[in-house]
Amino acid sequence: MKRRRFLSATVGTALALPLLAHSQPLPQAEPRDWSGSSPLRYPDPDLIALNPRFQRYIPFNTPIMRLHTGTLWAEGPAWNGVGRYLVWSDIPNNRQLRWIEDDGRVSEFRRPSGHSNGNTFDHQGRQISCEHSGRRVVRYEYDGSVTVIADRFQNYRLNSPNDAVVAADGAIWFTDPPYGIRGNYEGNQAESELPNAVYRVDPDSGRISLVTDEIGAPNGLCFSPDQSQLYIADTGSGREIKVWDVNGPRLGNGRRFTQLMLPGTGSVTTADGIRCDLDGNVWCGARPGVQVVAPDGETIGVIRLPEVCANLCFGGNRRNRLFMTASQSLYAVYVNVSGAGLA
Repeated sequence: MKRRRFLSATVGTALALPLLAHSQPLPQAEPRDWSGSSPLRYPDPDLIALNPRFQRYIPFNTPIMRLHTGTLWAEGPAWNGVGRYLVWSDIPNNRQLRWIEDDGRVSEFRRPSGHSNGNTFDHQGRQISCEHSGRRVVRYEYDGSVTVIADRFQNYRLNSPNDAVVAADGAIWFTDPPYGIRGNYEGNQAESELPNAVYRVDPDSGRISLVTDEIGAPNGLCFSPDQSQLYIADTGSGREIKVWDVNGPRLGNGRRFTQLMLPGTGSVTTADGIRCDLDGNVWCGARPGVQVVAPDGETIGVIRLPEVCANLCFGGNRRNRLFMTASQSLYAVYVNVSGAGLA
């Protein structure tokens, strides 16, 4: 009986994440030692439920961990399951970094990187990168050579490809806002030749098609678990996440999925990189860190970070470790759900 009472108490405690209503401001952030040398009392106070539905996705005894710091603007995390490493971009420093799971070491993976932003891997394990200064999407081959996937549409140069996903059929979908050509900090300053848009590269012919330009500044994107829908973050005038129905190589019925708010403030915030989990929740890099949106469009939880989170991905052996690239640092936390699709 004593053991039963202990287990019951443990289960009850496991549900005791901070729970707030959307109208309530977030509790004051407590000072914490991000070096990991000081223990943290569970539950982690920066894992915050806005709806009881969020409780099931966060283990009671999981801490947010800072894995690395020292970048200027961290972006584009992607998990390589074969190599058991995470690659991400440090855009202003024109390099890619790699965190290796076996001992947590970080090394410089690629320099120059074309001021790469978003990264992913295809079904053959080859890395796909979106380059700002190259104004192109590239694939790194097994022999180290670089294949240009897309750099022009109808003979006009792309703006600065931002993020990419690989569909089940091998097609590469990517967004093309102007952020990398607005100055010389994250790319090379230049004039736009094309409207902001989202493109698809056919896996067989390599043909590039424009799938939508009905969005202000398309940024992060991800498929729903069954790939029947495509979510795209608009960091332009819309400041929203939109969703389209996927009809083979085309999109239809574009509509607002959600507009993120800073809890308790009434202020709109913008999603950057986004990823979907197997339950259909959309995890968004946004102030004050990560916001988690249920399939019905309601924000159910917040992962608060001390820096602005630009992007994220699921990784690890069970794809249940959330990696978050946030300004100068890389963070991670284990969750109770796996990511959908590829990195």
